Amino acid sequence: MRYVLTTLLLGCAFAAAQTEQRSDQQAKNWTVHFQQTTIAQADLPFHSPYQGKNSLVSGDSVHYSVTATLFVGRSLWTGGSLYVNPELSGGSGLSGTSGVAGFPNGETYRIGSATPAVELSRLFLRQNFALGASAETEQCADGENQIAGTIPAHRITVTAGKFSIVDIFDNNRFSHDARTQFMNWALMSAGSWDFPADTRGYTWGIALEYVHPAWSLRGSTVMVPKVANGLAMDPSVTKAHSETFELEIPFALLGGPGTARLEYFHTIAHMGNYHLATYDTSYELDITRTRAYGRTKNGLTLNIEQQVGKSLGAFVRAGWSDGKNETWAFTEIDQSLSGGILLENPFGEAPAGAFGTAVAVNGISSEHRDYLAHGGYGFIIGDGRLNYALEVVSETFLRIEVNSFLALSGDYQFIINPGYNRDRGPVHAFAFRVHIEP
Repeated sequence: MRYVLTTLLLGCAFAAAQTEQRSDQQAKNWTVHFQQTTIAQADLPFHSPYQGKNSLVSGDSVHYSVTATLFVGRSLWTGGSLYVNPELSGGSGLSGTSGVAGFPNGETYRIGSATPAVELSRLFLRQNFALGASAETEQCADGENQIAGTIPAHRITVTAGKFSIVDIFDNNRFSHDARTQFMNWALMSAGSWDFPADTRGYTWGIALEYVHPAWSLRGSTVMVPKVANGLAMDPSVTKAHSETFELEIPFALLGGPGTARLEYFHTIAHMGNYHLATYDTSYELDITRTRAYGRTKNGLTLNIEQQVGKSLGAFVRAGWSDGKNETWAFTEIDQSLSGGILLENPFGEAPAGAFGTAVAVNGISSEHRDYLAHGGYGFIIGDGRLNYALEVVSETFLRIEVNSFLALSGDYQFIINPGYNRDRGPVHAFAFRVHIEP
């Protein structure tokens, strides 16, 4: 707790200093930003007749997580820029970040250890290539990993290096940022997308985007962890890698802008197989012993956002993955459906902030279900047995912006059938979030 308070004070001091310096930095084709997010979360006692090694603990004590990120970018030449993001992360989620597939703290998936540590989260080069004879451009405001200026409206963008794949894919204006919006894993991204990343949420690779004023197409190939939910990436890139493709189409409905995104992913890695681990007794329900190269995972996601009026936004995501082989990087969800609304500035212009409410329904494949029911464990869920039911999560939050760089949020989540087990729960989880971002 003392560490959390210390980092909060340092974050406020940095934010104030950065605000004074920003105009000079921008004039030199630099961008420098900072964020710090601290979350305190606890759950109330709930029905728990039994539990396994990955079960959510009833009435768990308050858990804290903290991330602090420095976003530094420099324009190198026409269309090209370099970005570096050192990041401090520490703390833990409820029950050691286990027990719920749609986990209630979106900051903890980046954290591999409760002990605070500084890592290089991003180091990437981005290049924009103008296409066609049109001189039409888009204005970019200064922001995190974005230098103020103009970019071609019709272009190819290449991003290469270390980054988070969710920086590029599955974006949604109203539900994508656990630091300022919904915190649940099944709401900030499509839960069924086992997106390639290390324990902290980052990977190495290359992404290409074709951006047309009427539509966009993206594709990437990146590294995957050497083991499930691992920090080290697999160097055998010919045998272990992940590809993602996304088509984005903007539209107008009911007088407001909207966007539809259709995404496909394919991952091949040194995965275990649920059926083999369940029914071949020689493996003793240990999926890690069944791992082999050549195993794959495929999935689809439909992601829609819609502006309704001046300050209200709505979203829906629907996703599916085959779920035959073990979850490798994100969370144990094979089917997902989520939707909700986000109201900006619910109190008017002052104080600024946002109110959001949403629901996510998560499911798993029959192979995944059988493995858990027989007593198997994944890397995030497993009660030692399973009375299967869909996991349902509702989340409501209120964010108030105290000043230009400090925002406070209260968050409540109601979780039915945590870990897909109707024998446990329901769960009431409460959180308080402090976000610093000048």
